[in-house]
Formats: sequence, C-alpha cells, structure tokens
Amino acid sequence: MIHHKAVIGAGFGDEGKGMFTDYLCRNAEHPLVIRFSGGQQAGHTVVHKGIRHVFSNFGSGTLRGAPSYFAKFCTIDPVGIINELDALLEKGVEPLLFIDAECPVTTPYDIRYNQQNHPHGSCGVGVGATFNREEHFYSLTFADLFYPWVLETRLQLIRDFYREYITDADDVEVDDFLHCCSVITRSPWVRISRGLPPGESGEFSDYIYEGSQGLLLDQHYGFFPYVTRAHTGTKNILALCMAEKLDIYLVTRAYQTRHGDGPMSNEGLPHTIQQNPLETNVRNHFQGKFRRSLLDLSLLEYAIQRDKLIFSASDKKFVITCLDHIRDDHQFTLQGQIFHFKNESEFIERIARHLRIKTVYTSSSEDCTEIIRKDF
Repeated sequence: MIHHKAVIGAGFGDEGKGMFTDYLCRNAEHPLVIRFSGGQQAGHTVVHKGIRHVFSNFGSGTLRGAPSYFAKFCTIDPVGIINELDALLEKGVEPLLFIDAECPVTTPYDIRYNQQNHPHGSCGVGVGATFNREEHFYSLTFADLFYPWVLETRLQLIRDFYREYITDADDVEVDDFLHCCSVITRSPWVRISRGLPPGESGEFSDYIYEGSQGLLLDQHYGFFPYVTRAHTGTKNILALCMAEKLDIYLVTRAYQTRHGDGPMSNEGLPHTIQQNPLETNVRNHFQGKFRRSLLDLSLLEYAIQRDKLIFSASDKKFVITCLDHIRDDHQFTLQGQIFHFKNESEFIERIARHLRIKTVYTSSSEDCTEIIRKDF
C-alpha cells in the first residue's frame, strides 16, 4: 500500500517545503517525490551531509536518493534541468528525474517575454508565460523533444507567436536550448513518463507531493493579479490519484514572508524577526525585495478554508519553520489584533489550538536537520 503525503505552503511561498519534503523522504522506505504544480520557479533549499542545494528542477528528496516526477501540471526548463543536473553531479549526487510526456516546455521566447513583462512579482523564468502560450494552442511538450523536426517546427511557430509581443523575437538565442533538449533525451538521469512512473523494484512506499509557492499564491485563492499560474492546493493531487487517505502537511515560517509584489498584511508593524545569513531568498531584479512581517493567523485560517479537502481534513498537520529567527517576543496577529507570547511553546500551542491542529512539527531554521513533533 502506498502512503500519500502532501507538503503544501500555507502562505505566500518560501515557507520551508523543501526541508520538510526531505524530512519525509528520510523517514520513508522507497519514496517518490511528485512535483504537482508550478515549475522551475521553485527554490527549495535542502541540507544533507554537508551538501546544500536549492532545488528547482528536481524534487527535494534527491539528496536522500528519492526519484522525482514532474507531473503534467508542471512546466519544465531544459536549460535549467541540465544546469542543475550538472551541479548535482559535481556534488556527487546522481539524481533520477521522471518527466511526464505532457509537461509544457518553457522556451527562450517565454523567458524573454516574461523578463520584459513582469509587473506582478514574477520570478522571470517563464512559467506563467509558458502556461499562457499553451492556452493559445502554441504547444511544446516534453514528448516533442524526442522528435527533432517536431521540436524545431514548433519552436519556429512559437517564435512567430511572440513576434506580436516582443520586439526582438528574431534575436532570441535558441542554440543552447536546443542543445539541452538533445542532451535530456539521451540522459540516463532523465526519463520520459506517461503518468506516474512505476517503481524500479516494485511499488514505491510513499508518494510525497511537493508543492510550489503557497495557498495564498494559488491562481484562484490568491489576490489576483499577484498570483502564480498554478493550483497550489490539493486540486492537482486529486487529479493524479484517488487516494483513500492523503496526509496533509501545511508549512509556514514562524513569521510571514512574500518575495515579490502584491498584498501582504502586517508590514507596518514592528517585529523582532532576525535576518538569516543563509537566506536563499534575496533581492533580485525581477522579484525585488524579500519581505517579512508578523505571522497573520487569520490569513492562515483563510487559506485553509479555501481548499475544501484541506479544510475538511480533521488530521491535517502543521509545520512551523525558522523559529530561531524570532528573538525575545513571539507574536502573531488575529483579525488585526497583536498577541504576544512569553515563549515559543506558548506561541506554537496557541496556533495549534486556534487552527484546530492536533500535530505540529517545528524546526529552528531551513538548514536544521532536527525536526520536532508536538502533539496536542
């Protein structure tokens, strides 16, 4: 029997989903990590045996030897895959990546368009542009990469499509992209899959669904237009499998974060959140500043209620990361009122009680290997 476990961000992203995915893989016999939303814009940091890696194109269980599967709901970036594969191999890690034949492929044209048009906090790597192009029927999927004439013909048609939207479409460099497409189709570390891949030595013991971004960036739950072009909750998971039981792990930092433009509550309130010298999320040209504020319990409650399966799950778990970033005064807001707590334990217990959570996992930071379970 396969155990189904979903790791879902409860906020605006950057909560620590990669770290907890790694933790679940550590405690599973033969896990498969399934990316079910978004694409190459994820940046999930994992540390294991002295190796630190930020995962975008592979699942966050890779350092534990867990294969990854990108479902058809995810975009893929051939150049990003090859660059990350090379980085992993240089670290002595040999990954295994299954990609669904129907995954939309991000092209250099999508990236150029995205980087010239990024008013809503985009990462600038072409994910939203790829989904938008696919909706206009100019499709390129992973299966197409295995047929050179099909690939080159579709790429030319995509260039023609973008001539209306970017002035320098004819100048976009595609040689590296085509080279990486060719390398991927021959790579022993990357395989095509039509649906969920079978286990090489029998069934996988666990399907670990690794989310991207957070519930408050979902294209339907979030604050449009400052959203991601994806279903970040359970919708895609349910389309992939009809599991009788899905263990849901909702992840948040001990404070609120948002990388990029868009609404975020509590920004004007004073706080004691410390800077993390190892922070993966830093200011960049496309997203801008990495923003932090007091945890908003009302927003977490709202996000949970928007996803019917999450809301109805009586045994959902909560994961609170980066607790060591809070100094002296543990606080959250609830319906605009600030609540102060004398210690970490009281802070965690009050969150669990208000959200009706029976089990909470805590960690000190994104680089901490020790995760503590607390039952209430």
